[in-house]
Amino acid sequence: MNVPKAKTAPERAGGGKWKFSDLLADAEIRERWEKVRRYFFLRESTYDMTNRCNIRCEGCYYYEGEKQFARENGDPELWRRLMRDEKGRGITYVVLAGAEPSLVPDLLAVCFEEMPLGCIATNGFRRIPDSVGYKIHISVWGSDETSLRVRRARDLLLRQIENYRSDPRAVFVYTFTKSNIEEARGVVETLAGRDCRTTFNVFSAPVGYDGPLRHDGDSLARTRAVMMEMTATFPDHVLFSPGNVAAHTHRLGLHDLYRCSYPRMNPSTDIGLGRSFRQYRADLSWDRSAACCVPDTDCADCRHYAAGSAIVTARLYRHAADPGTFRSWLDYVDTYLAVWVTGYEKGRNLCGRVIDPEGLAGGSAGRDGSNRPSGSQ
Repeated sequence: MNVPKAKTAPERAGGGKWKFSDLLADAEIRERWEKVRRYFFLRESTYDMTNRCNIRCEGCYYYEGEKQFARENGDPELWRRLMRDEKGRGITYVVLAGAEPSLVPDLLAVCFEEMPLGCIATNGFRRIPDSVGYKIHISVWGSDETSLRVRRARDLLLRQIENYRSDPRAVFVYTFTKSNIEEARGVVETLAGRDCRTTFNVFSAPVGYDGPLRHDGDSLARTRAVMMEMTATFPDHVLFSPGNVAAHTHRLGLHDLYRCSYPRMNPSTDIGLGRSFRQYRADLSWDRSAACCVPDTDCADCRHYAAGSAIVTARLYRHAADPGTFRSWLDYVDTYLAVWVTGYEKGRNLCGRVIDPEGLAGGSAGRDGSNRPSGSQ
C-alpha cells in the first residue's frame, strides 16, 4: 500500500511498556488522535422505521426473529416525541434501519429535524430526499447478476448509482459473502469510476442460517486479500484500512476477539453501551435482551461493520500498546467516523500492515464497553 513513511515514536524507557504520552509524542499520531477524539461524545441507538421492504434478500436480518412482527407506527409526532426523549437520555446519534426506511421519508425528516447526527441503512432502490442530511449506507451484495439471484432485484447496482452518484451523504457498503468475493473488484472499480465511495462489510449469518453466503476460513482469507487490494488500489474512494481488515476477516468473530459491548451480550447496565443503547422496533418498543446493532445475528459469526465500529473502537487501551498497534486503531476510528458522520473526511492510513488482534496483549475493556471512546457506531 502507499502509506507515508511513519515517524518513529520515542523508544520505550528501560524497555518497559509504552506510556500513552510517549505515543502522542509522535506528531502524526498526535494529529490523528486530536482529530478523532473530538467525536467521543457520540452515543447511539438504532430504530426500525417500518416493517415493509420493496425487495426480499436471502439472509436478511430484519425478517428474522420477533421484530419483523412489530406493528408499524407511522405517526410523525410520536416519532418526534421519541427523538426528543432520546436526546433527553443522552443519545446523540441515530441509526435508522429496517426494514426499508426510504419508504417512510416523512419519518426520516422528523428524525433529522430533532437529531441531526445519524445514518440510514437502505437498499438504495429509492432516493432519500436531499433535505435529510444523514449519512446514507447503501447495501451492495455483488454484481447486478448476483443481486438478481440473492436480492431478487434487477439492475440494482445501476439504480443505486443513478440515485446516489456523487452524493456526499452516500457510502456504498459492499458485503462480502462466501460467494461474491471476486466480484468486488469489478463493483468497486465501477463505483469509483462514478465518484461513489465504498466501505466493506462481512456477511454475518442470522441465527439458524447455514446457507451458501456464510463464510468459512478459506473465504475469510480470500476476503482479506481482496479488501487489502481494493483499499490500496482506490484510496480516494474506498473508506477502509488494514486495521479494519484485521478485525473483520479474522477466524474469530468480534465477540470472541473483543467481547461485545451491546446489551444482548453484555449484562452490565453500569456504563457504556450496556447502559445507553436501545434497539427500537417499528412499534417504538424495545427489548434489552435482544438489543444489538444488527439483531438476530449469530453472535459467534458476527463480523458486521456496524458492530465493529462500536466494539473495536471501545478498546482504546488494548490498542495503545505500541506505535504500530495504536496507528492501526486510529486508522480504524478514522475510517468509522468517515463512514458514519456527515462531513467527516478520512485521512491517509497511518499503518500499512495487518496486525493480528488475537495477539494483542491484555488491556481490553470490560464487556460493558467502558473503554469505548465513542458510543455511536
